[in-house]
Amino acid sequence: MNIPAALLETLHATFGHDACSTGEAERLAYAYDNSRRNALPDAVVFAREHAQVETLVQACREHRVPLTARGRGTNTTGATVPVEGGVVVSFERMNRILRIDPDNRFAIVEPGVLNGDLQRALAPLGFFWPPDPTSSPWCSIGGNLACNSAGPRTVKYGSPRENTLGLRAVAGTGEGFRCGTYTTKGATGYDFTRLLIGSEGTLALITEATLKLTPKPSGLRTLRATYRDVSSAAHAVARIMAQPVTPCALEFIDDTALKLARDHAGDSVPLAGAMLMIEVDGEAETLPSAVEAVSRAARGDGLETLHVAQTAEETQALWSARKALSPAQRTISPNKINEDVVVPVSHLPELVNGIRALSQKHDVLIVTFGHAGNGNLHVNLLPRNDAERERAHACLAEVFALVISLQGTLSGEHGIGLVKREFMPLALPPSTLGLMRNVKAAFDPDGILNPGKLLP
Repeated sequence: MNIPAALLETLHATFGHDACSTGEAERLAYAYDNSRRNALPDAVVFAREHAQVETLVQACREHRVPLTARGRGTNTTGATVPVEGGVVVSFERMNRILRIDPDNRFAIVEPGVLNGDLQRALAPLGFFWPPDPTSSPWCSIGGNLACNSAGPRTVKYGSPRENTLGLRAVAGTGEGFRCGTYTTKGATGYDFTRLLIGSEGTLALITEATLKLTPKPSGLRTLRATYRDVSSAAHAVARIMAQPVTPCALEFIDDTALKLARDHAGDSVPLAGAMLMIEVDGEAETLPSAVEAVSRAARGDGLETLHVAQTAEETQALWSARKALSPAQRTISPNKINEDVVVPVSHLPELVNGIRALSQKHDVLIVTFGHAGNGNLHVNLLPRNDAERERAHACLAEVFALVISLQGTLSGEHGIGLVKREFMPLALPPSTLGLMRNVKAAFDPDGILNPGKLLP
């Protein structure tokens, strides 16, 4: 045990014995996340209120003990793995929806509220919070904010940064503060709200969020388009995003992914060179013209089929390929490397073709799919043995280099965490990284918050 006795005494006094554990079983449960990396913390505490978090940070700072914040551990980059031990603070018990204000279109929530629970609470009032990561039934709002996790709807409605008005948080100094507004407009000083979102708990611990709500559209239409090859589908994405009707989802699935999904889910998944899943939302009277506009853009060289779902059952059937992908990949490789890179939409054809060339060069199976409307693709390398794992890591470095050469960036929604930090100098010049380190020092002068993450 590396925790000083005086700190342990403070933890027990602050959280109580039922919310502070140094037992091995509890520590093991909070040692890992969905990246499959792990490191054992020395203690785990469960926060219930802002004041406890202030006391916790002050005590950890006094004793120079690392402190790692955690939601539900669904991230894939090792962002919540306590690589230097110390204390893990879980926010899963800080899970109240404090206020929903339909008139002013905001909700105030604690960080442990699950994304799916918030959506269910908002639905009867005719609203939703746009960020919708695949893990929404079990990921927390705090985790969504920490990594700027988004999902398919980002293409139309934006990420957490565009859908959060303000925050309450505790800096690495132990000082609590508020930032942002309760209004959709604000020009009062530096924008700490957007700065903290995506900072992966390295600057401050979020204890409350004021979220911007969006009225729920009354209608939705789902389209599925298949193409001769991945290049044709990628060019169709660029055409769709260049016309005035913005889809609320635009997902790309390559031929390798389709074959995997078909093996797993059967004939409901089409065989094609590539596929686009497209959703358009709005009011009932405007949907037909919106569907027609998107359909016109989807048509072009290489289109094989274009189908518009007419019923909920048809919609579910059309999405079957996308839903089958994760379980299908797990059957191929338990050591899947899942990276979410982003390029400008016009560069998608070059990205897709470049990834195919790298797959062949390194002889590693790569499945590519994702949120094509933002140019945000999930590049899944599926090594099946030790030799392929070595080749996969060499391939990954070239994938990142390709992305940067196409004016892209390392992550759209997964974040940097532990896994991508060594590649940060590829994406950002030394001057920018230096300024980021200065910001980190201002918020967390002793470097206790989530050490070993994000900055190289």
